[in-house]
Amino acid sequence: MRCAVWISGLVAMLFVRGWVIAAEETGLRAGAATSNITPELGVPIVGGFAPYPAKHVHDELHARCLVLDDGKTKLAIVVCDLLGFHRAVSEAARQQIEQTTGIPQSHVLISATHTHSAGTALGEKRYNPEQPLDPYQQFVAKRIADGVRRAVSSLRPAEVAIGTVDVPEHVFNRRWFMKPGTMPENPFGKFDQVKMNPPAGSANLIDPAGPTDPTVSIIAAREPNGAPIGVFATYSLHYVGGVGDGHVSADYFGIFANHLARLMDAEHQDPPFVAMIANGTSGDINNINFRTPRPGKKPYEQMRYVAEDVAAKVKERIAQLPYRRDVKLDARYREPAVKWRKPTAEDRAWAEKTLETRPDVPGKTDLSRIYAERTLALVDLPETTTVPVQVLAIGDARIGTMPCEVFCEIGLEFRQAAKSQPAWMVSLNHGYFGYLPTPKHHDLGGYETWLGTNRLERDASVILLDNLKAMTNELDQ
Repeated sequence: MRCAVWISGLVAMLFVRGWVIAAEETGLRAGAATSNITPELGVPIVGGFAPYPAKHVHDELHARCLVLDDGKTKLAIVVCDLLGFHRAVSEAARQQIEQTTGIPQSHVLISATHTHSAGTALGEKRYNPEQPLDPYQQFVAKRIADGVRRAVSSLRPAEVAIGTVDVPEHVFNRRWFMKPGTMPENPFGKFDQVKMNPPAGSANLIDPAGPTDPTVSIIAAREPNGAPIGVFATYSLHYVGGVGDGHVSADYFGIFANHLARLMDAEHQDPPFVAMIANGTSGDINNINFRTPRPGKKPYEQMRYVAEDVAAKVKERIAQLPYRRDVKLDARYREPAVKWRKPTAEDRAWAEKTLETRPDVPGKTDLSRIYAERTLALVDLPETTTVPVQVLAIGDARIGTMPCEVFCEIGLEFRQAAKSQPAWMVSLNHGYFGYLPTPKHHDLGGYETWLGTNRLERDASVILLDNLKAMTNELDQ
């Protein structure tokens, strides 16, 4: 009799334990990992008009990966320490991810931080959609896929916290109106209505030409009431800069990730904790307060100040947020057709004459020659291109993406239009298509609108944003 009671009790205990384990396995799970994507020394560091060879690695570059699984749907989020990458890199990585993990390509977000002190994954012809991958691009795609696979292998029961914190003191609009008669001539021999990066503290400045977005958006994953797994944050700050001569660096994005791990006492955790911060809509935003001149600073000083301050505020906010396991995941993906911006007959005549009359002088950066070459490079592009756009749903959060350097106002409009909140945008996702100003800013001119800096049609931002809004509405139904 005692034996029968003992056996029945054991069966009941195993049944209950099995039910609990099954419940945990069907609930939210999360995993995170990083892959090193640092290039070899000697590669060109891109970000300025004149690339220069890498002489030293100050800090390694990474693809930082977070995977979420609600039992029915998996999402993968990857943030890469790169200026940008060709769309073919994302396509190759997502194909490998789908083949090895089963996560659909439409459910994988792969963005670049836009650090200006990294090698290039854009390829020789960054706007050619059929460009074959060079060795570094192949390496980056493989390392992204490896990172997601490792994040999947570390999936475990999790809960997430979603929220925002405003950090306005580091973001400034870099496009300015100036007093009449003080606007310098642009490389095309014309005058814009606004100036990018005008002289800080100049008496000729009037007002910035647009707003800023001070909000840091946050998704934090941890084991139920336990160890942190990963943090995915987004901030609309272009980059900070101020690196050493010829240095490879992840800029403030990498320092933020490392410092947040220290603040959360998770530097040496096993499985590893992974923090990442993506570039929001910062096409017209940087870290320079143009009202007052910035004092000279040592390499990495300003970068470290910004990164550590943002990390501290994110950590403080995470501690205040409620965590939940009942979080549903979903995604939408489209590739709408957009026209390439084509040079007019007048543009082509100017470019050809400029190249004929302005000789190339070694060691000299001639913006007119550079933009003449960029103008003529647009001639042979097809009339249209498809542009990948995506929206992820993580609980009530809505994350929209575009493969451009997106102006701040576009991100603010996306946020305001979304029914579910918080909502925000990530730039430079699934490729690089240049700057994306609004039609209003096209009319004002300035660096970000110049032919060769901007390559998509005047209304491209409207077309892409309309698609994001439509996909977000689908997710809310």
